[in-house]
Amino acid sequence: MTQEYDLIVIGAGAVGENVADRAAQGGLSVALVEAELVGGECSYWACMPSKALLRAGEVVRAARAVGGAKEAVTGEVDAAAVLARRNSFTSDWNDSGQVDWVKGAGIDLVRGHAVFTGVKTLAVTAGDGSTTELRARHAVTVSTGSVALLPDIPGLAEAAPWTSREATSAQTVPPRLAVVGGGVVAVEMATAYATLGSSVTLVARSGLLANQEPFAGELVADALKELGVDLRLGDSPERIERDDDGVVRTTLSDGSTIESEEILIATGRLPRTGDLGLETIGLTPDEWLDVDDTMLVLGADGSPLEGEWLYATGDVNHRALLTHQGKYQARAAGDVIVARAKGETVDDAPWGRHVATADHRAVPQVTFTDPAVASIGLTAKAAEEAGLTTTVVDYEIGSVAGAAVHTDGYKGTARIVVDDDRQVIVGATFVGPDVQELLHSATVAVVGEVPMKRLWHAVPSYPTISEVWLRLLEGYGRKSA
Repeated sequence: MTQEYDLIVIGAGAVGENVADRAAQGGLSVALVEAELVGGECSYWACMPSKALLRAGEVVRAARAVGGAKEAVTGEVDAAAVLARRNSFTSDWNDSGQVDWVKGAGIDLVRGHAVFTGVKTLAVTAGDGSTTELRARHAVTVSTGSVALLPDIPGLAEAAPWTSREATSAQTVPPRLAVVGGGVVAVEMATAYATLGSSVTLVARSGLLANQEPFAGELVADALKELGVDLRLGDSPERIERDDDGVVRTTLSDGSTIESEEILIATGRLPRTGDLGLETIGLTPDEWLDVDDTMLVLGADGSPLEGEWLYATGDVNHRALLTHQGKYQARAAGDVIVARAKGETVDDAPWGRHVATADHRAVPQVTFTDPAVASIGLTAKAAEEAGLTTTVVDYEIGSVAGAAVHTDGYKGTARIVVDDDRQVIVGATFVGPDVQELLHSATVAVVGEVPMKRLWHAVPSYPTISEVWLRLLEGYGRKSA
């Protein structure tokens, strides 16, 4: 028999869980479908395990950067203990705790792989081959996320490369690791494995963190070199082979060869939409799902599907491939699905309750390298390309008293990008130890469009690193005088 629910959510990662929870809190009956582990990528192969791998090294280096503490540090990071702590954060890849949460939230969990059979109808095939037919009264939400992109490099597939999943779940540290890519996953995992004792070589076609302010990638590159990472920037693999002895040999475009026990490919993401049966509802498999700001999926003509019943949240809609942004979208989607199901007023104006306006120009992001990179909104280049008239203010964070106390020889840079016409900050970037704790203040300033003259009255405490805000505002005052 077909089981009916008000809402069916495909994908029980952090994003799908949030859609389901908001809808259930709003009084809808909800089924949550998951083919793998409840909790998804973030819990088991991304956010949590990766940060657990990075944290111990960050703490040791922080202690070594403070006189009186560095003298007490007598050893290196214990790799086995780091891996064991990481395992605890993933519950050894057991999702029973999250399954209990789903049940406690009043949500029905359906294990298996979902395929669309028509409008608002799905067939879910479990591991034992049994099939459950589901029908949604009001909506279906796709929250299936993304998968690692494996570029078309001769020999790569046969070499059994690591993706982010293998890098964050490995139970041993390879003596040598080659990393291909210059984005967040690449630099974070290069940091982590160099700290754990691996000899790391990173190959990137261009510079590091290309979508950030240029100084971010430069400071991270310097830090990686200090960790012993061999950076091959402006180069790319032309052939990859894993020999019978298990060694991976990577031939680069300059003719040189890298030997390693493992190779991590971190060159981008693809939508996980290829096997959902999207063709049965007029959509194209293996493509990102385009959505409006309420997360309704749009068809080829740019309008929602007939009946306005299909939603997509998280990576799969390609708006902002970040867990916190996907959960933000999920809150909007869950609430608007409830409103539409009950015939309530939909608040879909910019910054309304039922939209994800921040996805466009107010996305915060932290790269957990050492130093960390924290950013929100537009870079100086992006603001210029958007046609804004801006003033850009930079300040060396180490010149702030709080930073000097925090870390001996503190190295870091802060930047704000100000829209001169509106007198509001549209972008901010901080690079340095612990700058991630500065980010939410910048996020509030950008999202709230707080006027510069009002920000002047937000007095930072002394002596903290946040005093850099005062110096940035003073710099803007001088430039705009």
